[in-house]
Amino acid sequence: MASGLVEELGKAISSSHLVPRHGRYLKLRFVRKVYSFTANQSGIISFSVSVILTLAWVQVQSDNGFAPRRNAATSIGPNKEFSLLQRKYFIPYFMALFSDWLQGPYVYKLYSYYGYAQDEIAVLYITGFAASVTFGTATGPLADKFGRKKLSITFCLMYTLCCLSKLSPSYDILLAGRVLGGISTSILFSVFESWYIHEHTVVWKYPLEWISITFSKATFFNGLLAIIAGVIAEVGADWLDLGPVAPFLTAIPFLVIASVWIYLTWDENLGQQERNWGGQCLEGLTTILGNRKILFLGLIQSIFESCMYIFVFLWTPVLEGGKPPLGLTFSSFMVAIMIGSSLYSHLLTRGFKSERILTVCLAIMSSCMFFCGFLSGPTWPNSEIFIYTSFLFLETAVGLYFPSIGYVRGEVIPDGLRANIMNWFRVPMNIITCGGLIGMHKLNTLYANQIMFLLCGALSILGLMISLVFSRMMKRSPIESTKEDLLT
Repeated sequence: MASGLVEELGKAISSSHLVPRHGRYLKLRFVRKVYSFTANQSGIISFSVSVILTLAWVQVQSDNGFAPRRNAATSIGPNKEFSLLQRKYFIPYFMALFSDWLQGPYVYKLYSYYGYAQDEIAVLYITGFAASVTFGTATGPLADKFGRKKLSITFCLMYTLCCLSKLSPSYDILLAGRVLGGISTSILFSVFESWYIHEHTVVWKYPLEWISITFSKATFFNGLLAIIAGVIAEVGADWLDLGPVAPFLTAIPFLVIASVWIYLTWDENLGQQERNWGGQCLEGLTTILGNRKILFLGLIQSIFESCMYIFVFLWTPVLEGGKPPLGLTFSSFMVAIMIGSSLYSHLLTRGFKSERILTVCLAIMSSCMFFCGFLSGPTWPNSEIFIYTSFLFLETAVGLYFPSIGYVRGEVIPDGLRANIMNWFRVPMNIITCGGLIGMHKLNTLYANQIMFLLCGALSILGLMISLVFSRMMKRSPIESTKEDLLT
């Protein structure tokens, strides 16, 4: 009955004699977009789930008393200097992430809008990941040698050029933009964190346990910004009829603000500078291969994040049969990430270790991938709502994962080679992701998406086994761990 009333309202609006037939007013277009969204069943489902998940997050925060319970590891008391350091890090980092999230729901849509088929779009994605493999390993040593502040400003410039490349429908220019994007993301997800951990542990000498507080806050507000970004992208691209290029242009001012803030407020910090650039690259690799804890941590990160990035490629074409509003669907995913971040703080206060939480993340990832693998084939039509629900659980695992992996990296990776080692971690991740997308391109069958989900599920099981071994390694006493590091 309600949907019938909405439909009649839409017809009345469309045929209204009070509105001139020539000259489209912004207000009328907005009302029609609201009607179109409300009349769309998948839109109702997506919006309703977003509200439900928000309420669930509020419930989690209520259980926590809207503040983490303090214990020996997380009790910091009033510390203005620590809050100022967090603010100095958060503002440009969140601006950079916000610019990235604005683009997320519409990357695939933009390429499809320009008329490219799924296999051609897969090549564009592969180019970005390949660029990250080829050039990304150089960003860590460059940051350690020449300065993490300089590389962070370089990220803002390169990502701005990447956004501008989306204005052109030329395949070659889009490929060049993907190369810039691949290098930029390598900087974003290694150099910013390296700058903060150096300031936290070396400059200010705060306790290592406090890092988990910063990363938990970062994941929570990251999710909040992503929700806002999804809504803004939806409004700009669809409701205001500006097209799928609108989010990419909207991202540019935030990158400019981030670069100015970094230039004015960040102090420069460096890693090891004794070796030349080539020697420093190799030292990062030999450190990974020579220390089992770092090696296993790198494998866990590579497996989880490669499955996550393959999911990033798959979710739009898998759900497009239900015609979901992309921006709002993306926002609901980000609400799930916020819930995961809140659960991380909740679990920490109850004695769970970050390495144990990583094991839970991989268990959820494998379950969701197998579930989607069984339902995403042509034998299960109209299963989008069940797949979408599984995606929400997967994104909750992502929200648990990022603060967990951030804390463990701060504990395990040496500061002098931090950005270098973190970029080496991204090499197998990008190779796995590229291999998966190339495999989809070669298969070119109705079962390609289903096969990729099942392969990601199997890979997550392998990651789960590695995570269990890693968790046992981290439980050993400090003396045993020191002896092992010296022997290896």
